[in-house]
Amino acid sequence: MFQMLTDKLQDIFRKLGSKGRLTEKEVDEGLRQVRLVLLEADVHFKVAREFVAKVRDRAVGNAVLESLTPAQQIIKIVNEELIDLLGGGQKP
Repeated sequence: MFQMLTDKLQDIFRKLGSKGRLTEKEVDEGLRQVRLVLLEADVHFKVAREFVAKVRDRAVGNAVLESLTPAQQIIKIVNEELIDLLGGGQKP
């Protein structure tokens, strides 16, 4: 299950990474695909919708860091939101 989720997310980010600059429409399309992948992995639809909304707000409303490509910035945001969704950092 996790391998399938990982593979599909990597495909989405690979497609986003092939573009030099990302438009808001391309971000929305990529996040739509992320939402579908989460739903296929049996994530509750409200959780998936809220997750994608948080990522979109940060990705579209945030200036892209100078050292990262737009796709890398989206990956960073998705990673941070997944960590937050799953309960934060490591716990003993």
